[in-house]
Amino acid sequence: MSAVGKIRNIGIIAHIDAGKTTFTERVLFYAGITHRMGEVHEGDAQMDYLPQERERGITITAAVTQFPWLGAEIHLIDTPGHVDFTIEVERSLRVLDGAVVIFEGVAGVEAQSEVVWRQADKHRIPRLAFINKLDRPGADFDRVVEEMSRKLSSRGVPLTAPLSKDGVFEAVADLLSMERLEFQERAQGAEVLRVPLNEEEKMLVAPYRETLLEAAADVDDAVAEKYLTGEEVPQPLLRAAVRKGTLAARFFPVFAGAALRNKGIQPVMDGIVHYLPSPAEIPPTTGDDPRTGVQAKRQPLPTAPFSSLVFKVVIEDGRRTVYLRIYSGKTAEGDVLLNASTGEQEKVARLFRIHAGKKERILEATAGAIVAARGIKSARTGDTLCDPGSPILLESIDVRKPVVSIVVEPKTLRDMDRLRDTLKGVMDEDPTLSCKEDADTGQIILSGMGELHLEILVDRLARDFGLAVRTGKPQVVYRETIASPGSAETVFEREIAERLVTVKIALSVQPGARGSGVRISDRLRMLSLSQEVADAVEQGIREGTFTGLLGYPVDDVAVDVEHVEFLSGTPSPQAAKVAAVRAFLSASEKGNPYLLEPIMEVEVSVPDEFLGGVIGDVNARRGRVTQVDRRQQASLLSSLVPLKEMFGYVTALRSLSQGRGTYAMKFSHYDRA
Repeated sequence: MSAVGKIRNIGIIAHIDAGKTTFTERVLFYAGITHRMGEVHEGDAQMDYLPQERERGITITAAVTQFPWLGAEIHLIDTPGHVDFTIEVERSLRVLDGAVVIFEGVAGVEAQSEVVWRQADKHRIPRLAFINKLDRPGADFDRVVEEMSRKLSSRGVPLTAPLSKDGVFEAVADLLSMERLEFQERAQGAEVLRVPLNEEEKMLVAPYRETLLEAAADVDDAVAEKYLTGEEVPQPLLRAAVRKGTLAARFFPVFAGAALRNKGIQPVMDGIVHYLPSPAEIPPTTGDDPRTGVQAKRQPLPTAPFSSLVFKVVIEDGRRTVYLRIYSGKTAEGDVLLNASTGEQEKVARLFRIHAGKKERILEATAGAIVAARGIKSARTGDTLCDPGSPILLESIDVRKPVVSIVVEPKTLRDMDRLRDTLKGVMDEDPTLSCKEDADTGQIILSGMGELHLEILVDRLARDFGLAVRTGKPQVVYRETIASPGSAETVFEREIAERLVTVKIALSVQPGARGSGVRISDRLRMLSLSQEVADAVEQGIREGTFTGLLGYPVDDVAVDVEHVEFLSGTPSPQAAKVAAVRAFLSASEKGNPYLLEPIMEVEVSVPDEFLGGVIGDVNARRGRVTQVDRRQQASLLSSLVPLKEMFGYVTALRSLSQGRGTYAMKFSHYDRA
């Protein structure tokens, strides 16, 4: 097997509090990377290395590490589960080849579980599922597998199943070898005792074994032949079929365990090597040649031209570190690379292998690796760094728009410039943050993905940068759109180079479907205009959408440019751009603009006796209940609620449920305010 063939680039993704970091701590301990397990609840987890993570017991930033297992080199990214930090999941999945999705044995498939699963679907990433916390009262392995099918439209196929004694989870059954796996408590689960299943246990797991054989037979003819004739399927053949089905995303292997009790982890580690792909097994990376626009491909070979994607930027002690996924070729300290996204050249000063907050210097990195580099001065998240002699531009990383804003100002006026510079650096790290200065008040308005997102940023400003700031109340980020069609014809005159330039632009606007953004029809490119003038008209329209007539970004509008004519002077892109802005705003005014507000998908878990009060409160917040899913321990209420009504909801829910309710929230869509 080649060096690239031994690599596994995987992520750990899940809903908040499903046990991702606890699982990762066990993995590192069993792989011999750490000598003791850190615990999230004790604030000493290796992968939660930021002070804010250790204090709150949550993961905020995606942490990278690597470890050896079964002869493979596994690069692992532990991602946050909180919706406010979804960019960390998105940019991690963009550069990974596989993932382990962790589901909570009691809560099952939760709101953010669905979000991360869909994100992995988008990137066509093979996955393993680990059903965690099966030691807890109310945990139900079968229900979670059923919810995978019902909520995620995905076929989960158990490879291990829980074995209990007197209702207490104590071991797992390996459904390939039909053995009982016991994890020795005296060795913190590091020693695994394998014994054949007894007859009672065989009967108990027979339905799971049958499901496994059916799934394998569906993807492999050799297994199907033996299965249909009643022959025993050899374990190597069965494992090969499971790998085939997993890589094709026909089904998803499911494992059982309890990470905090050190049970069921090693079979998942084995599964990462056996069933998830190496960089050599994924399709060649494709992009565009920035010189010609023609599609280009890169094989995952050290001998191929170098290509990599920047998926994370970190400012540490005033120094800029970028995290790279290398898709092809190799790079070393001192190499000059091309940023194909901007056309600038960058020099690699240092290369590092990463373990959470620690770094180990290396001299060279090759295809398939995930590494950190210093000396890269301007590359941002989603940029492509490649061989200057063989450039390629890879697909970038999707970034969601912020939905919550606060006002921030330094405690002393002399710190204003330092605050601006610091925020610029922080936005470099986190592309879901944005800030602007209010033209009337001079205040800085900082926007992010949620209250916690902004709260942690303010905390970082004080701790990491010594910048204590005052903050104003969180505000909703509104957008605006139009209710009806509108059209306008604008004539713009300006003296350019002592000659009068007059341009006339006619355009119309139509309401677009919700979520469609701003679309400019192809007719603009069919008019008899130079490329520069056509580009300037489009840029003018785009600028007009930045701040509409009501003062908010314009969304969900279709624009049709009907006529562009220069009545006098030499055609000027600058004049055309200004005329386009005015024409767009004039047409929008006739389209009766109105505000859009962000609507959140809110999922509340609450004991049955408090359900009525929670539903009444949701209705009072202008919300709409979409589903109530009754479970053994608590009811799960799904609803759509305007973000404006959700500020401070955690306090209200505690009061309504005597502190026993929990909720998760994610952005759904914009709708009429």
